[in-house]
Amino acid sequence: MHRIGLIVPSSNTTMETEIPEMLARHSQLHGTRFTFHASRARLHNVDVASLARMVDDGERCAAEVGDADVDVVAYACLVALMARGAGAHSAAEKRFADVIAAGRGASPPIVSSAGALVRTLKSLGLRKVALVAPYMPELTRTVIAYIEDSGISVLDSLSLAVADNLMVGRLDPTALPGYVSKLDLSGVDGIILSACVQMPSLPAVQQVQDATGLPVITAATATTREILLSLGLSATLPNAGAALQRQSAEVAA
Repeated sequence: MHRIGLIVPSSNTTMETEIPEMLARHSQLHGTRFTFHASRARLHNVDVASLARMVDDGERCAAEVGDADVDVVAYACLVALMARGAGAHSAAEKRFADVIAAGRGASPPIVSSAGALVRTLKSLGLRKVALVAPYMPELTRTVIAYIEDSGISVLDSLSLAVADNLMVGRLDPTALPGYVSKLDLSGVDGIILSACVQMPSLPAVQQVQDATGLPVITAATATTREILLSLGLSATLPNAGAALQRQSAEVAA
């Protein structure tokens, strides 16, 4: 049994559906078992001030999920960390680990959606991407700047301009292929279909990848990939796009 700790914005309704769905597929394939244990930090609107308050509450959340003796902790608000500037995911992951270790003597691996997205892009060799984000345009530019600071170019993007985080979770994932059709994909080697763990995307990931012939990842699939890898498990799942496909190194093994 693997216990998954989740640190979630209070208005998030997607992380606790998409990540468990992907891990349920893992259970069907490999016989693994997972339980989920969440703590929530208040967030209503996706703006800089609200995001900053939510991140400041993250240490309380880390201590709470740490009390459940979880095997990995996933921090799920990509833009909240990216709004703090280049490399903020590394500092946040260490800070949350330190909080848990202070209470329990040791910490499980900490995975942030911001760090998972950047690390997955690099691991897959995706250096030029296009992305879809639910944010207001200014916050989308913040996300783009963060990704580009890591050495990955964002050649085109689309902002859906939804400020209410609860409404982001109610966006229709079947609309994503249409949004992708508005992107200029010339020169890109991958697509970030949802640069937000709150924007539902899982039903469209494989569809868009098959239609475009380009690797497709999302904040949620990247986070799931790192959860599995941190547990020493195979990060291979059906119909979930490039982040969870069998990689060449895994084939060789």
